[in-house]
Amino acid sequence: MPPAKRLVKIGLVLALVTAFVLSGTVWLPLYSLGPGPAREVLPLIQVTGHPEYASSGRLVMTSVRFRQLTALGALLAWLDPDQAVVPRSDLFTPGETKTEEHQRAISQMDQSKLDATSVALSDLTGYPREHRPGALVEGVVAGCAADGVLYPGDLIKAIDGQAVGGAAQASRLIESAPSGSTLTFDIRAGGEEHRVDLRRAPCGGRDEPLVGVSLISNFPFEVRIESGDVGGPSAGLMWALGLYDLLTPGDLTGGRTIAGTGQIGLDGTVYPIGGIEEKVVAAEHAGASVFLVPQGDVAAARAVGGDGMALVPVSSFQDALDYLGSGS
Repeated sequence: MPPAKRLVKIGLVLALVTAFVLSGTVWLPLYSLGPGPAREVLPLIQVTGHPEYASSGRLVMTSVRFRQLTALGALLAWLDPDQAVVPRSDLFTPGETKTEEHQRAISQMDQSKLDATSVALSDLTGYPREHRPGALVEGVVAGCAADGVLYPGDLIKAIDGQAVGGAAQASRLIESAPSGSTLTFDIRAGGEEHRVDLRRAPCGGRDEPLVGVSLISNFPFEVRIESGDVGGPSAGLMWALGLYDLLTPGDLTGGRTIAGTGQIGLDGTVYPIGGIEEKVVAAEHAGASVFLVPQGDVAAARAVGGDGMALVPVSSFQDALDYLGSGS
């Protein structure tokens, strides 16, 4: 073979090898979405100061697993019917790092646990009228003084040295401070107590002065929910159902495996979530006979099928209780 042709052939081989190597090692701004782990919620909830009741079945929350792709990974994910390929912009806020995204997702999960607990206890007890001292941080306004300092679940015990009895009192103490003033908060978070100073001023795109927190009163007894490293707001409905089932002598499951998803509001509204198609598959893999679906996600869930699994639309916590309580 002439030297020139040999060099061309060697060059082509090297180019192909390089392309193959790069296809599996260079990360693209693409991510795969697929069914994540389905976790039983009842073992993850513990209460202190209230009787607990066992269930014969399982209440399961579903999740979505996502990972960044190389060109080769994108091809393999595209060929997998249980995977979707989406651009980075579908998952991350512009300019947001992976660390920041993770912290945001964990904060969303923490807020969902608070909202779920509030909904269940409001239905079963005298909460929020009856509560222990203190105010819980339910949410934080981006761009305000509390952003990155306080987090959902932090307990405010005192403001400027005055003990906080509940959310209403905490709000009054904050709102009575002049714009531009600094308030001192005594906080209990992660089992430790600390003090932070926060300035009340216009922020977060609003004209009125804010510290930047939304508050709910402390719960009447201790509720602990272990979510591990799972983030996002979509487990709210299942946390609420799990806590309700744990605190009542009846059995919502009826011996079945009940899966579900949906963000829950403090008023019990169930909101649509992302990744419903992947969560239907996750519910199937968990052996669920019923999948509770936010009303706004029903069409997308039914397009996936469900393979004999009952897809039950719910728009509120009460809708879910009514369905499960009927033994359907």
